[in-house]
Amino acid sequence: MISPSHSAPVLVEMSAIGKRFGSVGVLDNIGFELRAGEVHVLAGENGAGKSTLIKILAGVHQEFDGELRIHGKAARPRSPLHATQLGVAVIHQEMSLIPSMTVADNLFLGRLPSHFGVVDRRRQFADTRKWLDRLGLNIDPGQAIESLSIATQQLIEIAKALSLNARIIVMDEPTSALNVSETERLFDLIVNLKRDGCGIIYISHKMYEIQQLADRITILRNGKSVATAAAADLPTSKLIRLMVGREVEPAMRRSFDAKPIGKSQPNRFAIRNFSVYPQGKSQAAAVNQASLTVRSGEVVGLGGLQGSGISQLFGGIFGAYGGNVTGERTLNGRQIAPANPRQATRQGLALLTNDRKRSGLVMSQSVISNTTLASLEQHCRLGWLIKSSEYNAARRTRDAMSLHSASLDQEVSLLSGGNQQKVAIGKWLETQPDLLMLDEPTRGIDVGAKQQIYELIEQWKSEGLSILLSTSEIPELMLLSDRIYVMHSGSVSAEFNRDTASPEKIMEAAMGARQ
Repeated sequence: MISPSHSAPVLVEMSAIGKRFGSVGVLDNIGFELRAGEVHVLAGENGAGKSTLIKILAGVHQEFDGELRIHGKAARPRSPLHATQLGVAVIHQEMSLIPSMTVADNLFLGRLPSHFGVVDRRRQFADTRKWLDRLGLNIDPGQAIESLSIATQQLIEIAKALSLNARIIVMDEPTSALNVSETERLFDLIVNLKRDGCGIIYISHKMYEIQQLADRITILRNGKSVATAAAADLPTSKLIRLMVGREVEPAMRRSFDAKPIGKSQPNRFAIRNFSVYPQGKSQAAAVNQASLTVRSGEVVGLGGLQGSGISQLFGGIFGAYGGNVTGERTLNGRQIAPANPRQATRQGLALLTNDRKRSGLVMSQSVISNTTLASLEQHCRLGWLIKSSEYNAARRTRDAMSLHSASLDQEVSLLSGGNQQKVAIGKWLETQPDLLMLDEPTRGIDVGAKQQIYELIEQWKSEGLSILLSTSEIPELMLLSDRIYVMHSGSVSAEFNRDTASPEKIMEAAMGARQ
């Protein structure tokens, strides 16, 4: 790779950047610099503050503390469009393409070439062809985006950013949907962009990408900058150590130091060579040939960074993608193949999703209605809902979960985040599952509510419930899990027990570093 000169112009300079959402601070005194002709990697765990920092540069967040300079001039982007006008192009992991529109119209949305007020389609298609050729895409500029594969759409997203002729380019997990050859093509393009004097801010959870591309690396942890150094001065072990930067708190070791589940315990649940295709089997797999087991009364943790495939794995197990899965699922010694979540629930599976407001609860309904949402059949007779049965179920959840609400008729939107999460979990416990899948069960709740959920998980274990748990917080993962599987790019990259697990080893496996 071409290394930038120390005398190269500074394209972006961020000083003492701070950002709060209400009373919650997410960035604190961040400094960051991007020079022409360099790839500057932003590294850090999920929630470290990388996306928030980028959104400030991109004009998504206009209110922040500190100073931002672009091309040497003080700047405060008022919107993403304004940031684009200042020379900043952002390739987001969540694509911004409009599916029903053509490739050409997406590339030049809001800036169509015109002549005397009439769109110049010939020029538009010629310019589109130029950018597609640069990425090796042999597709029709007039083709609709929705007819293309996710990988091709990702490359078009990149072409759209490049067509802005910006010198500051942000790439947020740009290879998440690309295969090996497409990734190599992107890397070659990055070399050329550096030669042209562009500066690239690169975010990736893949260690080999960081090793291959980075000139400098800035590491964020808990909203703070902990180090900036030349990539050559940050070998994998040191980088991982700086990213993790903590051990399990001694005061929180109670459940982690509990007696582990014995190998003699029977397997309650297992998947074997399990693959998930959220976009259909003609598209790339989000989960590829995964295998794991969960014993009776055991908490098995799933660790991984954003894009690792954990949420898709949960959805695939739970029937959320219908028949777009392959491989085996076994529960209580019997093979199962739920075609939808309703079938999965009837067969003994339960899934707490990672977004309670969008997919876990009906916010406008009461505690009672939400508690029985997944188990309504148990509270009906001859097609009629038995209100007393439904009320008793909600009361059981309130007592078991130490739920605080003005009444059981109260809308869940009026509850605190921790109490909302208790209702969402209680909803699934009412189905009396054999396997409870928890995807980020403590996200967005306070410390006291977290501790209560930790204690409940210990109680459920003692009652023989099998739990498959995902959390992006490594200390929490180690605290609660009897065993840990780590996922990277859709595959299981490592398995640890309590004796072999450490924050550094988990992070290395999550980033695809060699074990």
